[in-house]
Amino acid sequence: MASFQMPSSDTKADFVRVNFNRIASKYDRFNDCSSFFLHRSWKNRLVEEIETETKGPIRVLDLCCGTGDISVRLERSQRVESLLSLDFSENMLEVAKTRLEKPINQGRVKIEWGDATNLSQIKTESLDAVSIGFGLRNVNDLDRALSEIYRVLKPGGVFANLDVGKVKNPFIKAFADFYFFRIVPLFGYILWGGKNEMFDYLPVSSLYYPGQEGLKSKLEQTGFEKVRYTNFVFGNSVLHIGKKPNRP
Repeated sequence: MASFQMPSSDTKADFVRVNFNRIASKYDRFNDCSSFFLHRSWKNRLVEEIETETKGPIRVLDLCCGTGDISVRLERSQRVESLLSLDFSENMLEVAKTRLEKPINQGRVKIEWGDATNLSQIKTESLDAVSIGFGLRNVNDLDRALSEIYRVLKPGGVFANLDVGKVKNPFIKAFADFYFFRIVPLFGYILWGGKNEMFDYLPVSSLYYPGQEGLKSKLEQTGFEKVRYTNFVFGNSVLHIGKKPNRP
């Protein structure tokens, strides 16, 4: 951790895209190993929250979709009418396309290259839900990304964001930090077959990402209401839910 330097805001987007392209084929196995498969249940919970917070058929955007792990779960929901999955790592998208080949051919799912800070290809107030799984901390302009998410949601639409959180208990935090910063990169090195700075970046990026209350505040400042969050594993991971207000 000590030797890794976070990219600047000007270079972060290119760094993330290039390096996610490199590790795309290993990423799912890395998530399984580093979370002891728990990330699967957290992603199931995200989809359940979207289903709970919406009514009728759901038009949903899975933003920063990566290899399509959440997209696969959304596609299985009988409530989801259409799904658009966006990411700016081309190799990650290729994995997602393989996993979702059948619904893509059926026209129910679209997978496209996209930038979370510029969703110009999506009409204003056209979506019922937006999801992100472990991707929001990778954008180079968090406020702009949140503004774009808010724009594309219909009034009453829901934003569900799963990412790393902050552990408050000092004893648990010490153990969690040792695991996250020292052990988690080793899983990546083993899967990669050598040292790879992306597996150092992933935990270090959490230091520059808002905690539970900080992100809740940012969501409220963007305009979301009824913002709440659920901690997993003492706050190591957290699911935020926010709704765009209905018009009077």
